[in-house]
Amino acid sequence: MQSKNTGPLKGLKVVEMGQLIAGPFCGQLLGDMGAEVIKVEPPGAGDPMRVWGRGEVPLWWEVIARNKLSVSADLRKPDGQELARRLIAKADVLIENFRPGALERWNLDPQALLAANPGLVVLRVSGYGQSGPYAQRTGFGGIGEAMGGWRYVVGEPDRPPSRMGVSIGDTLAATYGCLGVLAALRHRDQTGQGQIVDSAIYEAVLQVMESLVPDYSVMGYVRERSGSILPGLAPSNVYPCSDGEYLIGANQDAIFGRLCAAMQRPGLAADARYATHTARGSHQAELDEIIAAWTRTRTVDEVEALCVAHAIPAGKVYRAPEMLADAHFAAREAIVEVPHPAFGSVKMQNAFPKLSATPSGVRRPAPREVGQDNAEVYGRELGLGTEELETLKAAGVI
Repeated sequence: MQSKNTGPLKGLKVVEMGQLIAGPFCGQLLGDMGAEVIKVEPPGAGDPMRVWGRGEVPLWWEVIARNKLSVSADLRKPDGQELARRLIAKADVLIENFRPGALERWNLDPQALLAANPGLVVLRVSGYGQSGPYAQRTGFGGIGEAMGGWRYVVGEPDRPPSRMGVSIGDTLAATYGCLGVLAALRHRDQTGQGQIVDSAIYEAVLQVMESLVPDYSVMGYVRERSGSILPGLAPSNVYPCSDGEYLIGANQDAIFGRLCAAMQRPGLAADARYATHTARGSHQAELDEIIAAWTRTRTVDEVEALCVAHAIPAGKVYRAPEMLADAHFAAREAIVEVPHPAFGSVKMQNAFPKLSATPSGVRRPAPREVGQDNAEVYGRELGLGTEELETLKAAGVI
């Protein structure tokens, strides 16, 4: 962990009122970059992410809630809404990912918040966006992945659409939301004017779908599931070795020539079936089998050594054990150790990307208790004393 805040967003104040993934992941990104993130949780159980994950002590919370302070406020009660309004009035950024209309029902209409704090940037993350005929539908990450085109193209051709092993729709929407926040802050720095950033999960997914839409609109081509390959891009696949799998990407002509040399099959590079990018794409299956026949006779380490020696883009297919044992991860401090009351410490991904002058980082572990920072935050920001806090707690507001 970092001993002090050196991030580029140091001094920026963020109020996070989201829950689960799409809002809080944006809060994680901003917090990693140095912002002070005040997470507003409902009294009692708090954010459901506190109990999501595997094992008796779920650890997902430790990542998504790092670098955050926790305060409690029941946003369904007028006194809780007033606490939120007062916090937001002093904030630079508000993050929320409730269903559209929830803030308005809780007397926290973004337009009213902007009137009270004209420089405020409000990020609203939702499944379908704040407008349109689907806006009021309940939208989870997986639904956005399906609507945005991701789910249809993931998996094997002869099986139903599959899913990623991570919540990619939520984190994409949060990441684009973070980009929007930073752009809006740039505009505010120039004009003093805040604004609302509307990040829809399905649109964030759509943004990374490459040429899927123009391929159909111009040529009538519908991209289908293709398993571990991209049709026409060869060789670029995961190949079986005697003790595991290895990913090789050698679809560019010069690199394919180097792969042929590594395989001691230089003639393949001149073979009309494989000599060009287009030809290799047309003979993808047979080329993959030729390479697989070679990799099967060697270990992953042996194939890797040959690929490195011949400057071929390639790499092992990592799991957590390989990451923790890898010298490159260690040299770049890609994994950081964060204190944890039950385990002493927890290893997790560091803050990325790396900035040379204002490094991001993990400065504090996730808050263990809901509202554990009530006294600090409400006292510092709103001037509330012990007696007032006790009264609010007794009334179930915090």
